[in-house]
Amino acid sequence: MGARGAARSAARQVAQLTGRDPEGVTSLERREGGWVVGIEVAETHRIPDSTDILAEYRVELDDDGELVTYRRAERYYRGRAENRT
Repeated sequence: MGARGAARSAARQVAQLTGRDPEGVTSLERREGGWVVGIEVAETHRIPDSTDILAEYRVELDDDGELVTYRRAERYYRGRAENRT
């Protein structure tokens, strides 16, 4: 499986597990035996949208694109995403 397929598979699986549509891929790393992918999801929508609460999920896939691990790595406000550490 290539990088594009890994990203699509990870996004699809996060959507199925969380019930929320992913906003984007934040990271993609090839590892022995698979991929580690960061997927950003809006967990809470607010007005204004700069105060939405976003989360980054870290997903590990095997070489076939099957889920190995899944976890929420962090949560943050949309307006402060660039200030994350």
